[in-house]
Amino acid sequence: MSTGSGADSAPAPTTPDPIQQTAQPRTSMFSSLKIRNYRLFATGQVVSNTGTWMQRIAQDWLVLTLTGSSTAVGITTALQFLPMLLFGLYGGVIADRCNKRTLLLATQAAMGITGLALAALTLSGQVQVWHVYATAFVLGLVTVVDNPARQSFVHEMVGPDQLRNAVSLNSANFQSARLVGPAVAGVLITAVGSGYAFLLNGLSFIAPLTGLLLMRTADLHKAVVTPRGKGQLREGLRYVAGKPELIWPIVLVGFIGTFGFNFPIWLSAFADDVYHAGAGTYGLLNTLMAAGSLIGALLAARRGTSRMRLLVAAAVLFGVLEIVAAFAPTFWLFAALLVPVGMFGLTVNVTANSSIQMATDPAMRGRVMALFMMVFTGGTPLGAPLVGWVTDTYGPRVGFAAGGAVATLAAIGVGVMLARVGDLRVKIDLRRGRPHVTFVPKEQPLATATATAA
Repeated sequence: MSTGSGADSAPAPTTPDPIQQTAQPRTSMFSSLKIRNYRLFATGQVVSNTGTWMQRIAQDWLVLTLTGSSTAVGITTALQFLPMLLFGLYGGVIADRCNKRTLLLATQAAMGITGLALAALTLSGQVQVWHVYATAFVLGLVTVVDNPARQSFVHEMVGPDQLRNAVSLNSANFQSARLVGPAVAGVLITAVGSGYAFLLNGLSFIAPLTGLLLMRTADLHKAVVTPRGKGQLREGLRYVAGKPELIWPIVLVGFIGTFGFNFPIWLSAFADDVYHAGAGTYGLLNTLMAAGSLIGALLAARRGTSRMRLLVAAAVLFGVLEIVAAFAPTFWLFAALLVPVGMFGLTVNVTANSSIQMATDPAMRGRVMALFMMVFTGGTPLGAPLVGWVTDTYGPRVGFAAGGAVATLAAIGVGVMLARVGDLRVKIDLRRGRPHVTFVPKEQPLATATATAA
């Protein structure tokens, strides 16, 4: 749940230095919630997000129960994100052309219907694994339009001054629901089965639909609606390719989303194969990761800047922590490490999201955010089956560590490229009270490098 669309205000700031971006005015942690339309949006989203997380846990566990295969869980995840890979950019074109509030009313209603359909199949005892596959794919098709429209609509609700704060609070909203949803899903699955989790998810979409209908349209920031025209998709790709402050963060989140965020596969496998536990333990592991993600989101809401150095550092730590967690010798150490994994993973997502939006022209924001979401979530159909196969063949520990290794190497590679684009070099300073690792201009004298880079 993130970001925003165009408005007739000043264009989004450009970023001449791809490593460090311009600071924005300091905001309080919850400042965007003072805006009525955004409060309605956030309230509806926390309800539907809770239902969404309940369905995710129930869906993964149902597939694992029906098949006994981590690969099957990976296929389900892949089918849900395959439409984003195939059609994600077209969703951005639609979002730029249409009224985003109207689009969201349609997509949120469709998502609710998919949950109710899966509930009916499960509660009637007729559910088969191909039903789950089909439902996941249909949900993915709806998401193609919903994601860029929802990302862009935040700007219309809060305007440019509150955009970074709203992006962070959207993530905090999502992660708060992630704290509740898996726990409730674990109880429901154990007590009455997966069907009721699907039912509650379908009904939860009443909340965001109500919030959208109650909004004061006069209070929305006027959006830039792009008229129909040829070549708009290629125009968006050329725009991103010409801006290093856009293309390299998108490349980084593409690698991390494809190989580092396959937690449904890993956590279900750890719960079932390594610790020989049930759905309740799987829900607990997801809840702990969500707690870390919530901490990361709230810390991001306090920041007034989105720095590329923070993005790269968080991505490196995220990958390293995944490797360490993969080989944790005890259950509770593994569980505890999921908290910082969630925190740094969320930091990567929010920092990339907000920095990309703030560096994008309003008229292009739908297409740019569609590309961002396409590589972040659309890479899952490529990575999930491969990660599921590695997990099945070599075990959950090797599968988890492999994902962390790819994330770490990608972060280091993108950091090097950003430094080259900005004509920077790495400065290491081990003196107390100094930043240990910073980027400084290559021609800068060593005596003053650290102070300036700070």
